[in-house]
Amino acid sequence: MNYVPGDLRDQLAHVGYDVVQAGLVCGSGGNLSARIPDEDDACWVTASGAWLDRLSRTAFTAVQISDGAPAAIGVIPAPRIAPTSEIALHLALYRARPDVNAVVHLHPQTALLLDALGEHIRIVTTDHAFYLKRVSTVPFRLPGSTEVAALTAAMAADGTDCLVLSQHGCVVMADTVELAHKRARNLEEAAALTYKALTMGRLGDLREVPEEFLDRLASHTPVTV
Repeated sequence: MNYVPGDLRDQLAHVGYDVVQAGLVCGSGGNLSARIPDEDDACWVTASGAWLDRLSRTAFTAVQISDGAPAAIGVIPAPRIAPTSEIALHLALYRARPDVNAVVHLHPQTALLLDALGEHIRIVTTDHAFYLKRVSTVPFRLPGSTEVAALTAAMAADGTDCLVLSQHGCVVMADTVELAHKRARNLEEAAALTYKALTMGRLGDLREVPEEFLDRLASHTPVTV
């Protein structure tokens, strides 16, 4: 285990720093959350306007998943700082997916450029297949609205973990912060390979992962990536 140990806020801060350095988001253009262990109805979420590469534990606020109200965690009183404007999106995903413990919402440039061009992201490598499985696109709804939250949650309810929010961003989910981090990185890598093939005029020749490998993943047969 070589991921950031301990507090989930430290893990999310690591994600924030890494995705900014990797160019997946600029400044405060994204938000992160994690379901709090041993709490039936609470998650940590980035505060409104937080710069993702400058996060500390004080940049997160605890929110009740059921109603979005501030949550008191142990001896920590209910915080007074406002959560991200996309709080409805995070809460809707946790309600729809009890198996999800981390949500990463970013604005990755290549994935969004492909969406604006009307192209879907191709699953090119075995890593893409293993971590992403499939990528769905959520039709445009106003950012921060209950409409985008409800539609995204409905599309994630079948187990889809990676979604492009049309002309807005992406959202990835997982049962751990580390896995959500890996999915975010693999999503943009898959988008980058798709875009390179497009600029070469070879998109029609781009081979996706063989169905045999996808079938093995679907059947939960052990694979090495």
